[in-house]
Amino acid sequence: MERFRKALESLGIPGHERRDLPESTGRFGDGSQYRLEVPGIQSPEALDALVEAASRLGVTINRVTETRGIMRLTDDDIRRMVATAKDAGAELVLSIGPRATYDISAQAKKENFEAGRIGYRLRGSEQLVRALADVERATALGCRGILVYDEGFLWVLGKLRESGFIPKDTIFKLSAHCGHGNPASLKLLESIGANSVNVVRDLPVEILASIRQTVKIPIDIHIDNPSSTGGFIRTYEAPDFIRVGAPIYLKCGASVFATHAWPTTEKEAAMCAKQASLTQRMIERFYPEAIQTKAGSRDLAIPA
Repeated sequence: MERFRKALESLGIPGHERRDLPESTGRFGDGSQYRLEVPGIQSPEALDALVEAASRLGVTINRVTETRGIMRLTDDDIRRMVATAKDAGAELVLSIGPRATYDISAQAKKENFEAGRIGYRLRGSEQLVRALADVERATALGCRGILVYDEGFLWVLGKLRESGFIPKDTIFKLSAHCGHGNPASLKLLESIGANSVNVVRDLPVEILASIRQTVKIPIDIHIDNPSSTGGFIRTYEAPDFIRVGAPIYLKCGASVFATHAWPTTEKEAAMCAKQASLTQRMIERFYPEAIQTKAGSRDLAIPA
């Protein structure tokens, strides 16, 4: 095995998990180590409820992610969400598609065991075109964060951002539904345009440490999950995630939902803020020197 470990190391990839848990020296552009993200906020009403609850609880939400698809939002929905996120000094990330599950593909249907093999990826050139139309509409209305479910489309977006076809200040976040969980995968995604990658939800901290030793982009990781993807709650691990994974987005609140792409209610959105505050409390107790990004930081992809 030693020969194979050295082969990986020659490519800049750890040849074994970093069980020594080296402390990360990586930081966001503003010098912070971590940010709190709430996923699955699907409407302007839910976003308003989240922001109000977070303010009441005294917790800073740095990023909010919508996961049902830009095509399911009206222009007015997007404008309202853009305005709310901008006022809160937070990033707003809107999702393309997810196309395969909305398509006629039998393989992508939930009752089919093989559905996971296609995930939310795009099918054919026509869906690439439609996804681009989604991105253009969202960015034209001020959104500067896009959630991507397809590695090929990520490559397309990266190239079109370089050319100026897509605003150069737009960030691309790759979804956990793509199933990436090793240093080589993240190295590839970083090279084709990812600004952050949501790794699979159940990675132990030593694998997270190996990934951090390989890439510079932020890592996104779920602190809690709905039962459909494990139902686990990892608040006690948040301090260690920050120590070894910075810069890192800690995703809070998904355990509130029955499943992913759930049409979030205002009550559920407020409960997400509570889960974020519980995560923040754990950090303040066990890693009080950890630095969180402040609301409105110039380093955030705040809506234009």
